[in-house]
Amino acid sequence: MTIWVMGHLLLELLLVKKLSVWVLHQMQKYMLIVYLLMRRLLQVSYTSWFLDAFNYAIATNMDVLNLSIGGPDYLDIPFVEKVWELTANNIIMVSAIGNDGPLYGTLNNPADQSDVIGVGGIDYSDHIASFSSRGMSTWEIPHGYGRVKPDVVAYGREIMGSKISTGCKSLSGTSVASPVVAGVVCLLVSVIPENNRKNILNPASMKQALVEGAAKLSGPNMYEQGAGRVDLLESFEILKNYKPRSSIFPVILDTTDCPYTWPFCRQPLYAGAMPVIFNTTILNGMGVIGYVENPPTWHPFSEEGNLVSIHFTYSDVIWPWTGYLALHMQIKEEGSHFSGVIEGNVTVKIHSPPAPGEKVHRSSTCVLQLKLQVIPTPPRSARVLWDQYHSIKYPPGYIPRDSLDVRTDILDWHGDHLHTNFHIMFNMLRDSGYYVEVLGSPLTCFDANQYGTLMMVDLEDEYFPEEIKKLRDDVINSGLGLAVFADWYNVDTMVKMRFFDDNTRSWWTPVTGGANVPALNDLLAPLGIAFGDKILNGDFSVTGEQSRYASGTNIVKFPRGGYVHSFPFSDDSESGATQNILVSSTTKADTPILGFLEASSGRVAVYGDSNCLDSSHMVTNCFWLLKKILEFTSKNIKDPVLFSESIKQDKPLHQEDNQLPSRRTDVNFSTYSAVVGKELICRSDSRFEVWGTRGYSLQFSRRNRKLPGYPVSALSRNISFDLEMSGLKSFETAKSNILDSTNKYLGLFNKDDLDVPVQVASRWFVPVIVAVSGLLLLSFWRIQKKRRRRRKGSGTGRYSSP
Repeated sequence: MTIWVMGHLLLELLLVKKLSVWVLHQMQKYMLIVYLLMRRLLQVSYTSWFLDAFNYAIATNMDVLNLSIGGPDYLDIPFVEKVWELTANNIIMVSAIGNDGPLYGTLNNPADQSDVIGVGGIDYSDHIASFSSRGMSTWEIPHGYGRVKPDVVAYGREIMGSKISTGCKSLSGTSVASPVVAGVVCLLVSVIPENNRKNILNPASMKQALVEGAAKLSGPNMYEQGAGRVDLLESFEILKNYKPRSSIFPVILDTTDCPYTWPFCRQPLYAGAMPVIFNTTILNGMGVIGYVENPPTWHPFSEEGNLVSIHFTYSDVIWPWTGYLALHMQIKEEGSHFSGVIEGNVTVKIHSPPAPGEKVHRSSTCVLQLKLQVIPTPPRSARVLWDQYHSIKYPPGYIPRDSLDVRTDILDWHGDHLHTNFHIMFNMLRDSGYYVEVLGSPLTCFDANQYGTLMMVDLEDEYFPEEIKKLRDDVINSGLGLAVFADWYNVDTMVKMRFFDDNTRSWWTPVTGGANVPALNDLLAPLGIAFGDKILNGDFSVTGEQSRYASGTNIVKFPRGGYVHSFPFSDDSESGATQNILVSSTTKADTPILGFLEASSGRVAVYGDSNCLDSSHMVTNCFWLLKKILEFTSKNIKDPVLFSESIKQDKPLHQEDNQLPSRRTDVNFSTYSAVVGKELICRSDSRFEVWGTRGYSLQFSRRNRKLPGYPVSALSRNISFDLEMSGLKSFETAKSNILDSTNKYLGLFNKDDLDVPVQVASRWFVPVIVAVSGLLLLSFWRIQKKRRRRRKGSGTGRYSSP
């Protein structure tokens, strides 16, 4: 009987196991079908496909190529370099800028490349389409400033086109606007006589014709419309009489022309400020390669123009067809009381090698017109400094979104700059009378006595020990105000966001949370402040303002005498999820999220969520809170509600250091950091570096167009733009943005750390090949030696002759 029961139970277990295996098999099969269907629907593509297509375009001597695809990965080195090869072969490439509008900093690659004609979308009323991505380019952040993109805009909403079968259908998207411009380019190519076509037409001359002939729209700024709406007839007139020359785009910076020259027209220049950087593109229609003959020069129209000091950074070599010229503009100290407009020109001379049949170099002088609004230096309390240096984004790293409620976009890739996804906040601060400057260098590179508040928002990088010491001294001794907006950080949640990518055959995991809380805690430790690892969500109200806390963190340490605000929230972190199941939503514990502190002569405000300042996926803004914070940190004005005696800490909020959030040990953070393993230096976006010392290149070297400090590893593009703007996105689409195509083509991987993008360490490639070859030869030699021994032994015995 016992044997029968045991046998029956064993049979049931086997059947259950078989059933489970069958169910899992079916689930995997249908999941695979869904996976393949989603890839098909979303038109996911691989870099290798484009490389093959580009090679075909070069081999067939194609004239014009349209690319209605793109992605945020401008460090996909095989793809980017192949685009350069394509345009260097005199193929005019037109590309859509993307459908991630109206957010700024969403310009996609390759439309963000200077040798490519990037196209945005408008409707029939000449309004920028809401879906059209916006500039600026983000290659140059944090040490420089992005270029003006798109180049032109064209009709891209409700455009009639043919169906695959029969009839017509309405299409929308920059994927539609781009081929409209490609068609314009083809018409322009066709009207140039073939015997003169090679001497005139190239990617630079075509872009010159398009941007110089475009009609500037009233309303949109230059990072929305570029040069304006494409105009076929005007561009034709330019090409008809065209002679090879170089030019600058944009050709003018007029800071009195608002809103077109936003953000430069929103904040005038004044003495003592961080350099204002304007990054222009050099278009060289004289040849695929060009050189700057002499350093650019500033020619003011009046005596007041000598108050302007301009430091230039520019391309060493202009290739292919394009380069950059960046202006770092400052007002000298003797102009601290000047008010007015300063005008003048910047000139730079370009030359290219002789064309076939010519004997002398081609030469041309580019002119950039400047019209600059200048005001007296504002008081310290009105000046705010924005820390850009400690911001990390994708690429190069997998930086997760700040709000975990947003499932359609897993990456933080918009730049985290005042003029990209924080542009609405910037406009609000200007409307409130604050002047905001950007620091892309370490905290040791500014004079705290010049600023009322240092703003540190959504920062992911580490800090030099010198920065930690200086900030403490700046707050306590120099009276600097400090406003910190943190974000979520939870290791368990980050581990859950880890996934295996079947393209690179490697694991991907976030390199940090929404913000680098352990690093922030080190920075704030001298002030007695620290954040925790909760992920809090919920609504709250203070001073009559309704607000949303979206994936923010909590305050766990705060000194006695400070003011700390606590509210009931749900904890959505992995560590807090289990506990929340047992606790009713009506009995949520109050959690500290907002704190104010007077630290000797300085004042500090900390808040655990940055989503309410970020235009990306914002639920509700907290601009009212930011105003209150700046009134306190810059002007020592205390709101009676925020500084109520009922919330004043009569004893410190404390948590042991060993219980604070810890850094991950399974991620090679130095790959992405500007601090870890790097040198502490002030760069060309700080006053300390510009005056009399060597400049720091804004972009990338022309041979290896890579920003210094960025890893060489490339992350592949796999986003295409849906023509009908269906809005369909998935985790697979977002995941495909973070594939490392360089590893795919070189066959390299880092088995010590599969969780991070792999650097292509070319210096190891040859030694590894030599070592492997040596081992193979050694193994072959040993095998041959053993075989010879066996043959020798058998010959004296079994196979010996009689």
